Amino acid sequence: MTMHEEGQLSPELVMAEMKKNGVTHVVWLPDSETNFLYLLMEADPDLDLIPVSREGQAFSTAAGLTVGGKRPVILIQNTGMMESGDSLRGWGLSLNIPVVMMVGYRGWTRHGVNSDTAATYTERFLNAFGIQYYLVETGEDAPRISVAFEEAQRTRRPVAVLVGDEYHGFNR
Repeated sequence: MTMHEEGQLSPELVMAEMKKNGVTHVVWLPDSETNFLYLLMEADPDLDLIPVSREGQAFSTAAGLTVGGKRPVILIQNTGMMESGDSLRGWGLSLNIPVVMMVGYRGWTRHGVNSDTAATYTERFLNAFGIQYYLVETGEDAPRISVAFEEAQRTRRPVAVLVGDEYHGFNR
């Protein structure tokens, strides 16, 4: 494990939580914020990476994988999640797909002074869809990822993990 400042959410911690929860596939839209996490995922022979060209495709892909007996996680940004609302509704909610969405919380700040309207509307969006979410900002918050997986399985619904630190250290 590489060294990070104390308390930071590291890609290694996120990977450990995914492995602990039996993730088989990562459905994601590649972006520059998750580069180091991508390198870890790519090096893991037990993990299949499925890139999509639009976030809306992530939900139908994850639904198909779930029906096929796999355990995917969706890795996207908050702006893309909001843009893909109809796919989330149709594929995730209507079909009762128990999937965890790890959502980069672009624009979020701990003190509530958001510099980006993407952060302003993220939690409102999730509340409007009735989707439970957990904020993960530091390494100490990483176990909430497992809580999200447990809840998704128990409720047979999508659950979001809002990554408030934008994967600090993921793009070294």
